[in-house]
Amino acid sequence: MARASEKGEEKKQSNNQVEKLVEAPVEFVREGTQFLAKCKKPDLKEYTKIVKAVGIGFIAVGIIGYAIKLIHIPIRYVIV
Repeated sequence: MARASEKGEEKKQSNNQVEKLVEAPVEFVREGTQFLAKCKKPDLKEYTKIVKAVGIGFIAVGIIGYAIKLIHIPIRYVIV
């Protein structure tokens, strides 16, 4: 009798594990659809702000990289 109850509990545990494995992707999809429903496209004003910010960032990174290259060229020739 004890063995039958142990097998029953093992089966319940395995079913519980399967439910957890199936539940995770379902919950992920549900939360993803809720998130997409809340999202909206930016209007023209927001879009231009984003484009300006990204453009300034690209220019700043380019200037910093160019300055570092200018500093390292003479140092490289002094070392070699």
